[in-house]
Amino acid sequence: MSPEIMKGHVPKLSIESVERLSTGDLHELCDAAEAGIMSGGGFGWLSPPPKSVMEDYWRGVLMIPERHLIVARLDKVIAGSCQILRPPRNNEAQAFTCQLTTFFIAPWARGHGLAQMIVAEAEALAKSEGFSMINLDVRSTQDRAIQSFEARGFTRYATNDVYARVDGDFVPGFYYRKELK
Repeated sequence: MSPEIMKGHVPKLSIESVERLSTGDLHELCDAAEAGIMSGGGFGWLSPPPKSVMEDYWRGVLMIPERHLIVARLDKVIAGSCQILRPPRNNEAQAFTCQLTTFFIAPWARGHGLAQMIVAEAEALAKSEGFSMINLDVRSTQDRAIQSFEARGFTRYATNDVYARVDGDFVPGFYYRKELK
């Protein structure tokens, strides 16, 4: 679209829980994840894997009962995601808490509020499933993600100085939690 057309455009934002991905959705999710990885927000990946590996990863997420995939859309195109990870059944002591993981918004979709929306949806899902606490961890270099979590009331409770290794150097990681009321 030309800048003149885009000037009056109001983007359509949506968040949804996903149990199946169409072929188009899978490609959009892979493209958005690749863009997120290339911008330094790769939820573990430092460089994008081959497309087939990425596709297998997302298909696998949908097969794991303890994982719940949530996607963000900008103008109906998948632009980001996160997952709620339930504890294994044998972990009765931590059955009250879940993990927010693999959170990203593609760089081309940032600045529209999708990060806040997807985290809010993850919180609502967790609460509806009976969880009273969400935990997450994030590299200290993920400034925008950290801002999103802190804006939603997540509390940093720990730092691991050797959380990740990027380009041969250790990067600290921050641990957050939020009580769901």
